Amino acid sequence: MGKYATIDVALDEMLVNLAAIVLRLSKPEVTRTPEARRALAQSVHQYAVCAARSTDPRVHDLKSQLEKTLKTSLRIVAIDGVKML
Repeated sequence: MGKYATIDVALDEMLVNLAAIVLRLSKPEVTRTPEARRALAQSVHQYAVCAARSTDPRVHDLKSQLEKTLKTSLRIVAIDGVKML
């Protein structure tokens, strides 16, 4: 394995470990405040930038998982007993 391939593998491993950390920080109980949500969004964006050049499928899978954490979940709300979206 060449010098550059070794560096690529090491970077991919670092990205996998970083994604695991950001995923733990993306839990709703951690990201309650608007500031925490903004910090999470910035972390996910920076991860995506770093992951763009990776050829490791794990990195791209984790990128997708992280991006899903930013999507707001819809709640069903009832007004006078009638379900509204």
